[in-house]
Amino acid sequence: MTPEQDDRLIKFLFRAGPVRGEIVRLGDSWRSMAERHGYPAPVTRLLGEATAAAALLATTIKFNGALILQIHGDGPVRLLVVECQPDLALRATVKLRNDAPIDPGARMRQLVNSQGRGRCAITLDARDRRPGQPPYQGIVPLEGDSIAEALEGYLRQSEQLETRLWLAANDRLAAGMLLQKLPHHGGAAETTPNDADLWDRANALASTVTNAELLGVAPDELARRLFGQEPTDRFAPLSPRFACTCSRERIGRMLIALGREEADGILAEQGRISVSCDFCNAEYLFDAVDTHQLFATGSTAPASPSSH
Repeated sequence: MTPEQDDRLIKFLFRAGPVRGEIVRLGDSWRSMAERHGYPAPVTRLLGEATAAAALLATTIKFNGALILQIHGDGPVRLLVVECQPDLALRATVKLRNDAPIDPGARMRQLVNSQGRGRCAITLDARDRRPGQPPYQGIVPLEGDSIAEALEGYLRQSEQLETRLWLAANDRLAAGMLLQKLPHHGGAAETTPNDADLWDRANALASTVTNAELLGVAPDELARRLFGQEPTDRFAPLSPRFACTCSRERIGRMLIALGREEADGILAEQGRISVSCDFCNAEYLFDAVDTHQLFATGSTAPASPSSH
């Protein structure tokens, strides 16, 4: 398997009607995320499925900014977050409840929605937002028994888009497929082909896919296997990757927002301020000199040898 097949997302349009498809498989990028945390296997699987889904959803939206998928849970998983940048740079993390037991066979409902209070949120954080303009966010109750069903419910409720998702993940690979029925706009409906049976036919074909195929077959080959009899137009493939956007400067701004009094209190108690990134586990250290310069000038001091 070549590297470009290991981290690859393909997009295609069916010629017979307004239906689009995408297939993604994450290899090195997913392993870079999973290996940093060592979550229990059910949590790793859940996060991998969410990460593949975020990559698929991000490429269906035309805007310059980050898509942030959040699942707020009432079970062992308190919070799941996946962030996807416009260039398909991905990062992901999970917050677990302390000492909450996790059954080896647990699925989404047991992990995040055991009491029915789970929520699914998608935030679109545009880079060109005006000052004071908040990011767009949609929040809906968590539905279904899987990440795929939860996101299908979100898109149906929040965006009124008919969408189907198939997702699979383990500790080595994460993969997914999306089909979406596109709305007709104005007079386009009169000139665009519209095979009335295409949506049902495409869904029937896609529903034959197995987890083993999603994880084990390259996206291009999988599309040929499933939809080889349906004429499609392909787009240039994309290459997802792992990349964390944390930095010493960002942590410095967070400390400034925390306030001088709070920062001095941490220094007095611990002798230094240590902040770890939830996404990549990078550690940022600020001693008394660093902190003084931060609050005096608003910029971070050169990193000491022990700092990230």
